[in-house]
Amino acid sequence: MINEDEIKAAPVMSGDESDVVTRIKDLLENAVKPAVEMDGGAIQFKNYEDGVVTVILQGSCSGCPSSMITLKSGIEGIMKRMIPEVKEVVAETE
Repeated sequence: MINEDEIKAAPVMSGDESDVVTRIKDLLENAVKPAVEMDGGAIQFKNYEDGVVTVILQGSCSGCPSSMITLKSGIEGIMKRMIPEVKEVVAETE
């Protein structure tokens, strides 16, 4: 499960796109990835463009019916709260 207390401690900054990408990667690495890995999955940053974050789902996440619920309800919700520039998170499977 994603620990929202740890996420709330992360600073929210504004800036150019490279700063946004850095914050997205940090959030994925420090909060999302460990939770996904506990369930046997993996998640990788692929791209950020026009408010849309694209990630790659791997391992048990690939093809899991619950992965889209986790993506939209969990990961996208946290991203949008912590990084206001993020409008949507979409996934590709490998």
